[in-house]
Amino acid sequence: MSIITEISMFLEQGRVSKTKELVVHALQEGFLAQQIVDDGLLIGMKTISDNFKANVIFVPDVLLSVRAMRAGMEVLKPFLISENITSKGKAVLGTVKGDLHDIGKNLVKMMFESKGIDCVDLGTDVPPKTFVEQAIKEKADIIVCSALLTTTMTVMKNVVKEVREKGFDCKVMVGGAPISQRFCDAIGADGYAPDAASASDMALQFLEEKYKNKDKK
Repeated sequence: MSIITEISMFLEQGRVSKTKELVVHALQEGFLAQQIVDDGLLIGMKTISDNFKANVIFVPDVLLSVRAMRAGMEVLKPFLISENITSKGKAVLGTVKGDLHDIGKNLVKMMFESKGIDCVDLGTDVPPKTFVEQAIKEKADIIVCSALLTTTMTVMKNVVKEVREKGFDCKVMVGGAPISQRFCDAIGADGYAPDAASASDMALQFLEEKYKNKDKK
């Protein structure tokens, strides 16, 4: 078993110190930081995300794996910078007004950062105006709204409305347990992702399209 596979395995088990230790060893063996992220940490978190959706594991298990992911990323961050992993864009993230859940948002944030997307975390219980005001202030490319409660998911519609009324050039992505592609389409959001890994892939696609089109102008 390769050390990269071991990193993924221990992350899935929520073994924080072991994950961090193996990340250090992988760097010493000559693996690039981005390779450790992509083939070790992110593969492990994709498995965790899939298992959580399938009710194979539960919130405490996810939290342990998130801690392991964070420990590994803390080690890798300076190496990612030295490898010239330049910023691909910026996202503003938050859980919508009335909702205090942040596990999903935090997972998305880590996935985004590991892909080279700068993140501004607004936390939980965020009103629609705050999403848009901060996105404009930060010149963000993407607003990411999370909701875990059916009673708060409708707030996302107001985020989309605020963005459109301001005429701000920004994609709005939505996600969370009660959210679906059908709901995304109904409120006019630009994208829905069922999990953090898919969200990071979608965000990269949005950014590539945006900056490719700008280069053509």
